[in-house]
Amino acid sequence: QVQLVESGGGSVQAGGSLRLSCVVSGDIYGNYCMGWFRQTPGKEREGIGNIYPGSDSTYYADSVKGRFTISQDKAKNTLYLQMSSMKPEDTGIYYCAARRSLYGCGWSRTVPGDFGYWGQGTQVTVFS
Repeated sequence: QVQLVESGGGSVQAGGSLRLSCVVSGDIYGNYCMGWFRQTPGKEREGIGNIYPGSDSTYYADSVKGRFTISQDKAKNTLYLQMSSMKPEDTGIYYCAARRSLYGCGWSRTVPGDFGYWGQGTQVTVFS
């Protein structure tokens, strides 16, 4: 069983930065792919990046590539989403999620329906 708790949301001016955290309970190393998703107003929930904790490999959506970075602190059982050069269209509720995988993440399965474990979400607002 995996439990996820996000934090770090808030309001930031366009061009600024914010770091989200996701504290994980459960053994995810070598067993799970961890994803970050967001739900923006009027749109479906979308995958923005993932990390396979066992190998540290990451993938990103084109919309955030070069601006967002996913990392982890194994000692703290915590994942991070560092967001920089933020834009108003980054506004939304951000979620971390997990799905079982023994073989890494890839990108094609970074869709909400493939992830069985979800945090409660944290609101991010970017104002211009």
